[in-house]
Amino acid sequence: MTMNQGEVMEVLRTYGVLQHGHFKLSSGRHSDTYLQCARVLQYPHLAESFGQAIANRYRSEGAEESPIDVVVSPAVGGIVLGFAVALEMGCRMVFSERESGRMTLRRGFEIYPAERALVVEDVVTTGGSLAEVVDLVRSAGAEVVGVASLVDRTSGTEVPFSLQSLAVVQAKSWDPSECALCRSGEPVHSPGSRRLSGSG
Repeated sequence: MTMNQGEVMEVLRTYGVLQHGHFKLSSGRHSDTYLQCARVLQYPHLAESFGQAIANRYRSEGAEESPIDVVVSPAVGGIVLGFAVALEMGCRMVFSERESGRMTLRRGFEIYPAERALVVEDVVTTGGSLAEVVDLVRSAGAEVVGVASLVDRTSGTEVPFSLQSLAVVQAKSWDPSECALCRSGEPVHSPGSRRLSGSG
């Protein structure tokens, strides 16, 4: 399955993924736009469709074996989409978590030397977390074949990797000290997952 920008955005709007207000992003920056991809990824058939669309960008034409050995996603947002991509590609999937502020593999997960890895996230804003995951994969001796996401909302921010996304959303963000929404007294919401504890 292939999905173009318009088709993906229509699904995101239909399921209320695109939200407007005053938000604190996982990066710490503030924005008037937030994408709550969990609203759409809670539906397995839609997660499956997005996973197929991403997998098709990395599938070798006519190849009998998957060009990817493992999909790696950061917790929490990337887990469902990463699993959907791995299911379509017929490979393993592992996720990284923050421990003492650093991305790491827990729960017995391992990435092996010479494996071909695809890093998958739901939304990319600054690319900071994904850059850490890419470094984690490379430090294990594996090859990063690509970095993919459902939505690219970097809005021109330079990221240290090549990113393939199903949709691109232009959104403003500010350092908290420069946020006009803060100055106007509008309450800020923190809907991201970085604050969650990985104690499970």
